[in-house]
Amino acid sequence: MEKAHLPVLLEPTVNALVDPSFGVRVRRKSVPEASKPNLNGVFVDGTFGRGGHSRLLLSKLGPKATLVVFDKDPQAISAAYALQAQDARVKVVHQGFAGMTQALADFGVEHIDGVMLDLGVSSPQIDEAQRGFSFMRDGPLDMRMDTSRGLTAAQWLAQASVDEIREVIAKYGEERFALQIAKAVIARRESRPLCTTLDLAELVASVVRTREKGQHPATRTFQAIRIYINEELEELARALEAVLTLLNPGGRLAVISFHSLEDRMVKQCIAAASRPTEATARLPIPEKDMPKPLLRSLGKVLPGQEDVEANPRARSAVLRAAERTSTPLPSGGVASFVRGLPLGAASGKPAKTGRRQR
Repeated sequence: MEKAHLPVLLEPTVNALVDPSFGVRVRRKSVPEASKPNLNGVFVDGTFGRGGHSRLLLSKLGPKATLVVFDKDPQAISAAYALQAQDARVKVVHQGFAGMTQALADFGVEHIDGVMLDLGVSSPQIDEAQRGFSFMRDGPLDMRMDTSRGLTAAQWLAQASVDEIREVIAKYGEERFALQIAKAVIARRESRPLCTTLDLAELVASVVRTREKGQHPATRTFQAIRIYINEELEELARALEAVLTLLNPGGRLAVISFHSLEDRMVKQCIAAASRPTEATARLPIPEKDMPKPLLRSLGKVLPGQEDVEANPRARSAVLRAAERTSTPLPSGGVASFVRGLPLGAASGKPAKTGRRQR
């Protein structure tokens, strides 16, 4: 039986989308008229999971609202269709949130009033050994969020070069023993393949002699390979670009991150779109021609002690929220506000060393 999933930062995330007073202290002024949410508008849950955030959001939306939910995970999509059968306001898309622009267009939707993203791997995915996400449970070395496509972690490790493995573990796991781990993988597969999660966890533990207090030595390696296999940071970059384009004035964005790489990308995007003049501050541009902000930052929320006690996986969570202003989109697009990290796992291509971030 699947364990009950406790959504992280549940109420703050939903309130960030529907509560006009959310973030008022950050802005230090009264709430503008445009920031009152359209509760009969179109909202997006880019990471449905088991639907905890979606269900609470639906309880606060009007009868004419639409909630479009996305997920790669087949089990999550099954849960989403069950919710759709109970609530006609729900529309389901079996894919990652990076393609939300086209998916929404297929429903006739060009703009949205709110979007929430709960990044990373979900508790049910970690708890099910067969999914291969956990170094604490023995199972196939898979790690794909969508098990119907793409390379498994085992398949990638069986064919990647030592430099490719080192780069992925160093870049996406920020692991200082990346080279030693990569060499150990190559040496091990010459005698027998890495097939299970414990195979990899034990191999990494034999190489990583020091570790952070309370952290398994394979934590960073598993995180890195999972991010690479699922193209998580590349998809996040694409999604942030889409969100900037799709949000109506007054529309809200709420993103829950669990590690520094994804949180850094979200933070930098919100900062760049909220303070575009910083990039041109030293240029001889008249004030009237200076770029206007596309977003208004609504600040961040960290889990409290009660949140962590109820769900220990919440301890590293960060919620960041922002609101779309009425500024028209720049003629050159919004890509300059997002600094993405290019990946190539889905097509079997290795990460490119030294490739410039855009």
